[in-house]
This record gives sequence, structure tokens and C-alpha cells, in this order.
Amino acid sequence: MEVHCRSGDLWPLLGADEAGRGPLAGPVVAAAVVLDDAAALTGGGLQGLDDSKKLTEAARQALVPAIERAAAGWAVEFAEVDEIAAHNILGASLRAMARAARRAVAMAVAAGHPAPVLWVIDGNQPLRDAAEVQLMLVVQGDGRSRAVAAASVLAKVARDRHMQELDVRFPGYGLARHKGYPTAEHLDAVRRLGPSPCHRLGYAPVAQAAHQLGLFG
Repeated sequence: MEVHCRSGDLWPLLGADEAGRGPLAGPVVAAAVVLDDAAALTGGGLQGLDDSKKLTEAARQALVPAIERAAAGWAVEFAEVDEIAAHNILGASLRAMARAARRAVAMAVAAGHPAPVLWVIDGNQPLRDAAEVQLMLVVQGDGRSRAVAAASVLAKVARDRHMQELDVRFPGYGLARHKGYPTAEHLDAVRRLGPSPCHRLGYAPVAQAAHQLGLFG
């Protein structure tokens, strides 16, 4: 995709992605990365970059400093459980991606790079309040664009690290292991212990456990 954008004089470009829509606990985390010609087309120290879901945890962690060095701009944003409750998971994800994109652009511009005119967004839903830029919506964009792949790695690593911190604050759920996803271990813990403050009460398994324990009166 980057080669196509270069031929169309759409440099630099921004890629944005998120991690954590499906879990029962923790935030959804969005990231945005601005790549220029060198980083996108010649590697820029990003050898091995791919969709974060296809990489091992060690490979993702090793790529983070390389992405931060190679990127013209980058940012990570969190949408916590209260924002998810207020705007639903899709809305919260899009809001976080928009915040990350604007911060990444600001970083790139401050470093002397031109502002990207093209934002490549993973998925099929446009960001709001982005009328001044051209949006390209790409389903499974993390496997088709290096900028989106880089954003997916930053988002995934940031979220995994945050879930390890939440595991210390809210022990007993196994958050460091399953990262909040609805595994059998996690569902059993929610039924036994009830939801913690980092659980998403709008998600059916969490709401059902809260009702069964009488937490909603």
C-alpha cells in the first residue's frame, strides 16, 4: 500500500489501529504512526514488522523502540471503561484512534515533517471530525499497510503492559495472562469475585455476574 501511496504523492502517511475491543476488562487502546518514505519502503529498522496478531510477544516488544525511532510521529491513546460505557466499544475505539492520530501528526509536524494528508484506518468505520484529511478505510489494514501494522504493534504492547498493571491492582482474575479476554478462567473468576472497577459492565458476561451477585440491587 505504501508503494501505491508514494506514486500518488501521498507522503508522509499515517496509519491507525486499535487493540482490545473484545475483552471483558480493561481499556481499548489505539495507536497512530506517521511513516515517511525511508521508514515505510526501505525498512527503517522495521524488519519483521507485521500484523501484531501474527507476531510473538517478544517480537512485538522488540519492535516498539524501532517503530518509535523510525516514525516521523507516533502516539498511543487509551479509552477506559467509562468512555466505553458512554460511547460503546466502537465509538470509544474511534475516539481513541482520532486522538492518537492528532497527537502523532502534531509530533511529526513539530519535528519538521509535513502533515500527512492521508490517514489509513484499520477497519470500515471513518473517524469523526477528520474532514481536513483523506481517510482510507482498510479492513485488515494491519496486514496491508506498514503504518497500520506499526500502529497495531504499539497498541497491542501498550495494552498488554497495562493489563499486567491491572493484574496487580485487581488480583484473582488472571488479567496478566488472558489480558481481559473471555477465557474460561476469566469467566469463572468474574462469576466468583464479581466485576472489578476495570471490568466493562455493558458486556453481557460481566453484567450477568453482577446481577447474580446482587451488585445492581
